[in-house]
Amino acid sequence: MANISGSKNIESVDYNAIEAMESFNKFVKKKNTFLFSITAIFLTLYILLPILAFQPVLQQKFFGNITGVWVYSAGLFIMTIVLCTVYVKKASSFDKAAAAVLAEYYEKGGK
Repeated sequence: MANISGSKNIESVDYNAIEAMESFNKFVKKKNTFLFSITAIFLTLYILLPILAFQPVLQQKFFGNITGVWVYSAGLFIMTIVLCTVYVKKASSFDKAAAAVLAEYYEKGGK
């Protein structure tokens, strides 16, 4: 099996015992809330592009001959980079939290 904590050789883990731990449930809830939020933001802004592309507000010229659709599209690229950066940083904290849950499991005598 995979060695999540990086310090112990994991041969077998009682996943039911881990699932019953309060710290694990808090971790999963926090992670799922973050993932749902970031996915909802991305999909909402991404799906709005084809809808707003034909609206008068985005048909106006913003800079020279560049319309609002192009500005919005460029904003989607920037948003994607920002969301990916936020996700990578947050995933690092999730890795630490998962290792802490596993360490707690072993402290309580888990095998």
